[in-house]
Amino acid sequence: MVLFKRKQVQYETPQFVADDAEVGALLTISYLLLTKLQVWTIDETDEVFTSYEDYLRRNDFYRQRRFICEITGHSNLTFREALRSEKEASGELDDAFPEPLREPILRKVQFSQVPRIDYLVDYIYEEFKQDFYPGESVIFQLDDERFTGQIKEKSRFPELQRPDGSVERKSFARYFCHIDQSPGKEALLDEDAISRERKVFTKQRVRSYLKNSLTRDPWAGAPWLVKKRLAEEYRLNTDIPPHLTQEYQAKLRKTISTNGKKGEAEGPFLNFQAYGPQGGGPQYQLLKPRGKKSGAQEENANLQFSQFLQYHEPTANGPVQLPPGFQAFVHPPLVTNGFHPIAAKGQPKPAAPPTPKYPIEDLEITPSRDGTHRPPIKFLSERTPTSGQKSDGAGSNIAMESVGLLLETWNTLNVYCEVFQLDSFTFDDFLEALRFNSDDVQCELLVEMHCAVLKILVNDANDKNGQVQISLPDQADTGSTPPPARSTRSSLVKSEETKNATTDTKLHKGYEMDHCVRGYDWKMRLRKRDFQEGRWVVILVGLLNQLARTERLAKACNEILVHLAPLDQDPSPETALAQYRTLDINHRVRILQIICMKALETKAIKQYMEDCSLQMTDHRKERNEARRNWKAAVDELGQLQEERKALTKSTSPAPEIEDADMSKLELEDEEEEEAENSASDVVMDSEDEAPHQGRSLRRATDRAAARKKKADAAKERKAAAAAEKAKKPSKEEKKYEKVLAKIEAVKEQVREFEEQIATVDDDLREADCPRTRCLGKDRFWNRYYWMERNAMPYAGLPNSSTAEAGYANGCVWVHGPDDLERLGFIELSEAENGQYERAFQMTVPQRKMLEEGETHVFTARQWGYYDDPDSLDMLIGWLDVRGVREVKLRKELTSNREKITLHMKKRQEYLAKAGEKEDDSEPATRVSTRTKTYVNPIGHRCLAWKNNTAIEENGHLHSEPKPRTSKRQRGVAVKKAQAEVEEPAGPRQTRGSNRQSGGATKGTSRTSGRTTGRQGSRYDF
Repeated sequence: MVLFKRKQVQYETPQFVADDAEVGALLTISYLLLTKLQVWTIDETDEVFTSYEDYLRRNDFYRQRRFICEITGHSNLTFREALRSEKEASGELDDAFPEPLREPILRKVQFSQVPRIDYLVDYIYEEFKQDFYPGESVIFQLDDERFTGQIKEKSRFPELQRPDGSVERKSFARYFCHIDQSPGKEALLDEDAISRERKVFTKQRVRSYLKNSLTRDPWAGAPWLVKKRLAEEYRLNTDIPPHLTQEYQAKLRKTISTNGKKGEAEGPFLNFQAYGPQGGGPQYQLLKPRGKKSGAQEENANLQFSQFLQYHEPTANGPVQLPPGFQAFVHPPLVTNGFHPIAAKGQPKPAAPPTPKYPIEDLEITPSRDGTHRPPIKFLSERTPTSGQKSDGAGSNIAMESVGLLLETWNTLNVYCEVFQLDSFTFDDFLEALRFNSDDVQCELLVEMHCAVLKILVNDANDKNGQVQISLPDQADTGSTPPPARSTRSSLVKSEETKNATTDTKLHKGYEMDHCVRGYDWKMRLRKRDFQEGRWVVILVGLLNQLARTERLAKACNEILVHLAPLDQDPSPETALAQYRTLDINHRVRILQIICMKALETKAIKQYMEDCSLQMTDHRKERNEARRNWKAAVDELGQLQEERKALTKSTSPAPEIEDADMSKLELEDEEEEEAENSASDVVMDSEDEAPHQGRSLRRATDRAAARKKKADAAKERKAAAAAEKAKKPSKEEKKYEKVLAKIEAVKEQVREFEEQIATVDDDLREADCPRTRCLGKDRFWNRYYWMERNAMPYAGLPNSSTAEAGYANGCVWVHGPDDLERLGFIELSEAENGQYERAFQMTVPQRKMLEEGETHVFTARQWGYYDDPDSLDMLIGWLDVRGVREVKLRKELTSNREKITLHMKKRQEYLAKAGEKEDDSEPATRVSTRTKTYVNPIGHRCLAWKNNTAIEENGHLHSEPKPRTSKRQRGVAVKKAQAEVEEPAGPRQTRGSNRQSGGATKGTSRTSGRTTGRQGSRYDF
């Protein structure tokens, strides 16, 4: 805006034009068309005049050289010259000032009340000097070389504090930068290694940009406002807050000035010692000292005082007439012109704007536009929700719909591994096993998973006659049925049509493959545990064929059966096994998910859940008891500490004083010796010079003797004190020693109770198997899961065959919002979207795209994950503690951060070792693979897994037949089992710990050496 006398030029508006610009323009046009008036306009200001004299007067005003260009500061310009200069300078500023910095700076200064532009420039410069934004061109140091590049992403890491409150790591920012000298390459840099070019961001440029972008009303205390065109371009809020309006500020100043006036003590100092009530004079010390007054004011005060004396002069034989409202020992009210003042009514203070009480709804917090966003998530699926986004799972052929099934199945098998009699296994080995395909090598993990779950569905032939433990739909007999005894022509035609329709809609040979042996279906195979040579696949075919009659599972089962039992091949076990080897991972995990869900209906799983519930009740009682004991020990420790302090004050530390005196004497002796040595060094500074043969220092011998005497006396005092102390300690000292010993004993008890509470907490967590708990939700209702937290040891069972991996899942998973949450909180109606956009200048979906960065999950069928500690720290820094959901999520992530990062690092090390083995295990000679697929067992991690649990508890794998034993062997086994039961229980441990030396040995239960675990006694196989 052009300035006149350092104020913005105010344009004249005709009386018939309304205040609103759009309405005013319409009214002006309508008024002129109706009245057909002749008008004169000024193009630069769009002012309209109905009087030619007013037009000339205004034009003469604009031609005066008294205007100033607000941007450049040039003065002595006409209005048109200043306006032209301002437009040219504005264009140059727009080209020179960095585009990525414009929006955050304008958001920072909007509604700012910094009084001077100089202060505002200094504040903005210091705030943004070391803060960089995506899209900026920067200079950075990399390996002692200087590069130029452009910032791609920005992430903030929060401050980390230790349990004692000290700062473990300060907050900082980290940036991904494109390198101009190496196209396609990026660098991860800290903020200290980045800088801008010298003249890109200076105070002068900031000042010019702010002067070009801001405006302010001409009243004291007015806030800075971004110009309308820029506010519309960057979607800034232009509604001035109520507490910054001119009316509110004027009312506030009036209130402050009213309350700031001095009270009655401002009047003249009146001596009421002779006229006040008897019993003592007034308390003058309560009055504030008054300033000096001029002669006229002093005369006025004396006049008022004389009038007051005349008015209150005592009458004959009458009491003193006191003014109304007079109180004893209180300064009387002032009297003006002989009248008492009227009590002023208290003026109410203007209501302050309500401050939000955090935490509040996350989406009601003002969006942050500082360039930071959620760290990018990785996807296991080949296809990502965001188009054009590269997936880390590219080439894996995993569909996005299968990611949830993979996590669900892996979690079920590991949580109920004690019921299934399976060793725990990592999620990466699980994925590799489902992808494994070989004609020569059998993946034990893949086969054991299916056989272990299938054994739960139907009992053994010797156990309750092989009772089926799950609900199954009725299976129709597809074989040839004899015609009814009494049939008519119409009934025969109808049955023939039904038969032809059934033949036409047949999709697979599942029934034929299940009954390839007469009277030997999947139930009979399962009762006899006939899993050898791939016949477990035939059992799967028969089970899926029967479950296909369920409406909910019909589509999935038929898709799988079309591949396993095709119409163009012989329905035999060999065909089933060959077809399973060509099945992709999506169908394989679907099969596992179906049979795992059916396994949850069995009595074994339900009884296991009940036992876990009872165990959790006992653990809660034990934890409450441990907490009470811990609290009592802490209270006792506090009392002992107070007693120790009291004894410390009563006992005088005389020996310590003597030690201090002794050390002081020794220090003085050392200083004197050093001074003498330095003096001798000065004298004997050259080897060529002869030693000095003159007189020695006077009294040097006396000083040495005095020092020796003092040292001997101090040693004697110290020895006497030590002997006295060793000879007979006082009662207080004995009591002090007892208190110290008691404190150490109570401290040890506190540590033991804390360890007990931690152990019981782990037991509770591992026993909570019915549900999978999430860490929390973010502002867009995305759920975050850490699978190790749910009903399993953090690193898997310690005696598992792959326990050296040191982790179970090693990722934090991000799950999209549920449909109800998405439709109710993100995808709003038009009216709600308009209301939200008016408040925050964007809709909720736009905010989601802005704050989540380049990667998103939109529905509950989409999953992503984080697998490195840096991304976890960036996620914690992105969460806003002012929101009700994110404050809980951040608390959970922060409390579990050390464990999560530890297992993430373990996963990276495990995968790196497996990659090195795969590289080293490449065959030197060529292997013939003309007819069969060659698989190198060293290069596959999943082949290292062994089901030691089944071998220890059953004596064989699930996929192997039960070995035949003689009567003598059975008797030895019974005696051995009885001996194990009679062994005393050792120290308590959780499933995730392994406190016994050497771990669990073959032939012993995994729960031996501890009290009854969460599985109860019946699962101590």
